[in-house]
Amino acid sequence: MSKPILTLRSPAKLNLFLHIVGRRTDGYHLLQSVFQLIDWCDTVTLKVISENEVRRINPIPGVSSEQDLVVRAAKLLKDFCKFEGGVEISLEKEIPMGAGLGGGSSDAASTLIGLNALWNLELEKETLASLGLQLGADVPFFIYGQNAFVEGIGEKLQGIELEKRDFLVIFPRQGITTASIFQAPELTRDHAQITIDGFLASPWSDLSNDCQAVAMRICPEVKQALDWISRAVPGSKPRMSGSGSSVFAVLDPKTDTA
Repeated sequence: MSKPILTLRSPAKLNLFLHIVGRRTDGYHLLQSVFQLIDWCDTVTLKVISENEVRRINPIPGVSSEQDLVVRAAKLLKDFCKFEGGVEISLEKEIPMGAGLGGGSSDAASTLIGLNALWNLELEKETLASLGLQLGADVPFFIYGQNAFVEGIGEKLQGIELEKRDFLVIFPRQGITTASIFQAPELTRDHAQITIDGFLASPWSDLSNDCQAVAMRICPEVKQALDWISRAVPGSKPRMSGSGSSVFAVLDPKTDTA
């Protein structure tokens, strides 16, 4: 008898803006952002196995099992539910690592969602999101799977409706670690807060990414990509996503970038 298999698409996200509005006593930064799902995806395939283990069949070079978010997600869920059984995980990466697009968090969310179904655990989304937060601040967003106004350290989500738009996204082929951005002494940490109504009233206004200036210093390729978009798509006001290094611009339906 064949073992159950489930394949899920794990989408990337863009931070349409990123404001750092404070810092907690434990060092975590408080932010405001809007997360926009895009159709750049990884693919996670989960296969139930009889062995009581979590097995990754095509590990990412240089990423240990202890660092691998899909493995960690599966083990976390297995331990939480005291589940006696296992899974074989295959991950096809399309979303670059260190790009500020949330690929690892999305893969972890897909693993939690998929195993909840395959293992017949019947956990609510709220429980999966709580588990996901232990893996990364962006994981709950991907658990809920809708565009959101985001606050706190990334765990406070309000779903919002956004107009469907096309985006030009460039990964400069040089990743940036989140730690290198948030440890920078010159990082803005006191941006004035906005409201969700204020954002929705003018979603493509002069909102910014507070991590961008630091990222351009650490990774000059970020500035090069931003400059290229500004020349190729005049008036598009490109910005960086998350802690980088990917940059993007909203495209007018009539834009021709050929």
